Amino acid sequence: MKLSPNTAPVEPGDLLIRLHNQFGAAVDVTGSQHGQASRWDCHGCGEQSEFPVLDSLFMTRAKANKHAATCRAAYHRLA
Repeated sequence: MKLSPNTAPVEPGDLLIRLHNQFGAAVDVTGSQHGQASRWDCHGCGEQSEFPVLDSLFMTRAKANKHAATCRAAYHRLA
C-alpha cells in the first residue's frame, strides 16, 4: 500500500496531544498527564524531548508547540 508523504503516523497508546508543524508533520506529546515523564517527538525532523523523565505536561506542551511553530521538516516515508 502506497502512502502519501504527509500521512500521519499511527497514534501511540499514550498520546496526549498531537500538534502539526508548518508542513503538516505530526508533533506528538505522549506520557503522563500528572507529574513528570511526558515527552514530545517530531515526526518531521526527528527532534524530541531533551529530558523526558523530568518534564511535566505543562512544560512539554509548551516546548512541543514552540517546535511545531518553527519546524519546516516534512514527514516522508522512505520504504
